[in-house]
Amino acid sequence: MLVAARRSLSLCSPGVAHCRTITSAKIEVNGVHLHYQQTGKGDHPLLLLPGALGSSQTDFGPQLNSLNKERFTVVSWDPRGYGRSIPPQREFPLDFYHTDAQDAVDLMKALHFKRFSLLGWSDGGIAALIAASKYPSLVRKLVVWGANAYLTPEDIKLYNSVRDVSQWSEKMRKPLEEMYGAETFAKTWGAWIDGVSEIEKRSDGNICKEVLPQVKCPTLIIHGAKDPMVPGFHADYLHKHIKGSRLHVMAEGKHNLHL
Repeated sequence: MLVAARRSLSLCSPGVAHCRTITSAKIEVNGVHLHYQQTGKGDHPLLLLPGALGSSQTDFGPQLNSLNKERFTVVSWDPRGYGRSIPPQREFPLDFYHTDAQDAVDLMKALHFKRFSLLGWSDGGIAALIAASKYPSLVRKLVVWGANAYLTPEDIKLYNSVRDVSQWSEKMRKPLEEMYGAETFAKTWGAWIDGVSEIEKRSDGNICKEVLPQVKCPTLIIHGAKDPMVPGFHADYLHKHIKGSRLHVMAEGKHNLHL
């Protein structure tokens, strides 16, 4: 059920054919109140899944504004404990990617979309992979970038090297500090690193390797060759284990290649 009043932001100008109205609301899904934004009136629904600590506002502004509103109905969301989907406080148990995947699918069901495509960045890409594998009859197409199906000790070392958010670039840090406040942002980021470190230690690094052969929809994997967070071998692994998938490498792309 809807639990907050809808708010609409109209970005229309007189005489402009493609009106850019973005609606924000909350809806109860699996016992939590999830914030989402929606725009467009096309017959192809898309769900945009943000990265770690990400939200619709911080991660997908350009896509909400610029994707074709006649062709697509675009939904972007804040996973539980992120952005405006607080409470609850975000937690990182071993299965948190699977929880996000289930919430994502159930959100689209609650919004009465029967079939939809998923576009997932980083952690959102991992959740999208799990969702597509579990619900092949619901997911039309899949696009992921900056995603990985497993973790290595080298990955954990890399994450710990950027644990101190004060050393991040202003472009990456400022939107998250504005969303959470500097102290909560730093604390939650540290908790994320601790959570994925536990996955690496206790699950032999496996996040979702076993589900990749179950992804049946057309899948595009995008990798930024200059991604400092996710090495290229992760994209190669996804491509190898998702039958019929395509891999596109952007020579100048970084981790946030869509922003």
